[in-house]
Amino acid sequence: MLRSGATRPLTKSLFKSTNVHLRCQIRSSVRIAPVSKVQLPALVGYHPTSKALRRYAATHPGTPYDHIDKKGEEKVAKSELEHHPEIVSTDSSIHPVFHEVGVEDREKDIDMFAGVKADLRTIKDTFALYDVPREALYIGMAGVLPYLATSLSTVYLAWDINHAALTGSGFLLSGQNAELLLHIVEPLQIGYGAVIISFLGAIHWGLEWAKFGGVHGYSRYSIGLIAPAIAWPTTLLPVEYALIAQFLAFNYLYFADARATVRGWCPAWYTTYRFVLTFVVGASIVVSLIGRGQIADKINRLPGPADRVKALRDSQMESLEREERERRAKMVAKDEEEDEEDDEDDD
Repeated sequence: MLRSGATRPLTKSLFKSTNVHLRCQIRSSVRIAPVSKVQLPALVGYHPTSKALRRYAATHPGTPYDHIDKKGEEKVAKSELEHHPEIVSTDSSIHPVFHEVGVEDREKDIDMFAGVKADLRTIKDTFALYDVPREALYIGMAGVLPYLATSLSTVYLAWDINHAALTGSGFLLSGQNAELLLHIVEPLQIGYGAVIISFLGAIHWGLEWAKFGGVHGYSRYSIGLIAPAIAWPTTLLPVEYALIAQFLAFNYLYFADARATVRGWCPAWYTTYRFVLTFVVGASIVVSLIGRGQIADKINRLPGPADRVKALRDSQMESLEREERERRAKMVAKDEEEDEEDDEDDD
């Protein structure tokens, strides 16, 4: 608003002259086309103006400024400014860049590693074994040590066999001795895995006899039956297939134990306990498979139980055939003797 009294008449005169000029411009912006024999009279646009300007000029003939409240301005002019020294500080005259003035809650800094920290907390909570009884924890951790030992032994012996194949001599053992020890370690790992799988199934029989979580009968007994039924046939398979089958068996039993814990058939800490042990055993089996795969073409395959059964069957067939040949040979010899005796009697 213009508050000077001397400038108001000048502003009004300027605005009036502007309105007059605008109206003249609107009237002169259109002209009538000349009449000819061919064309009909028509309005032809000449320097067209905005419709908004036309509408404003037609509806606002007076001044465009608001009405000035002189009494209110005089009242404000006579009032004194209020002073508030308590809010005056070194930062009161500084305008913040990242937020508005008067906003107390500033935007907090975003933690870029919040997701990573949450994942680490989840992993820590998953591996937390605070509720597991100390005796069960110590014995269970000791139970996975043979798996770790056989897996590390397989990796080292595989490396020693490769070293002997490349350089002609092993690092600590000769190639033949490393291969011989490898053929001893592999059946130990497979046999120990079959024992552990059977033991994990037997735990559910004990829980059923103790009536932990109620009596469930065949539903819980079946877990203890499936475990040894899967475990012991793996001892008849080749090494690679046996390790893969036991890896799947361990994971299946962990799934069964997790379901049993949710149903209340096992203690609440049993799932976490089983997860840690299954993780160690599964990692050991994977390490053994990797070490075995590095020397698959450098060692002779050790005869397995199936090969021994086949060899036994073949030896039995050979012995039967040999006995049959001997029996026929005796029969032929006996017939020949009888023929000779008959010939002598005729003479």
